[in-house]
Amino acid sequence: METELDLFTILPEDKIPEKGKILISEPFLPDTFFNRTIVYLADHTSEGSVGFILNKKLEIKVCDAVSGFDKWREYLCMGGPVAPDTLHYLHILGDIIPKSVWVSENIFWGGDIDVIRKMIRNGKITESQIRFFLGYSGWSEGQLERELMENSWVIAKVKPDIILDTPSGNSWKKVVRSLNNKYRMWADFPESPDMN
Repeated sequence: METELDLFTILPEDKIPEKGKILISEPFLPDTFFNRTIVYLADHTSEGSVGFILNKKLEIKVCDAVSGFDKWREYLCMGGPVAPDTLHYLHILGDIIPKSVWVSENIFWGGDIDVIRKMIRNGKITESQIRFFLGYSGWSEGQLERELMENSWVIAKVKPDIILDTPSGNSWKKVVRSLNNKYRMWADFPESPDMN
């Protein structure tokens, strides 16, 4: 008797969006922008969701794009297709940065940019404490839930250090391989299903 492996049907328990979790795109997601991406959900309510792509590093350094960040040689990341001319940041600095919004565990979103600018100038922030993004990923009411019903994303929880890690070319594969279930096999699929 032949058994069909259904590797692309995502289990119901892996389709529950919550802020502080990540969305991992299925390997052949046809959307060119979100193909093989990891998105950190900074906010999720019944009215919609906001997230940041963790594995799309831009070839632009923060110091070259943002005034007052002369000492910050790290690269910007593309947070998503929405408002690509806006700067966003995730960090572990909490109440040190006024107006920061707690997301989960020790990860915070946003806060007073002038305080961040001053801390960078004075060498009080390290690369492992903050990441900068251009734009964000946004879903209107019910949109993310529809994409989850289409098996476009698997939802997982990861360690906070993954959120602030500098992305590499194999970040998506690394995160997929860390899953302890059937999705681990996704990492071995070629980028294009007709390549073998």
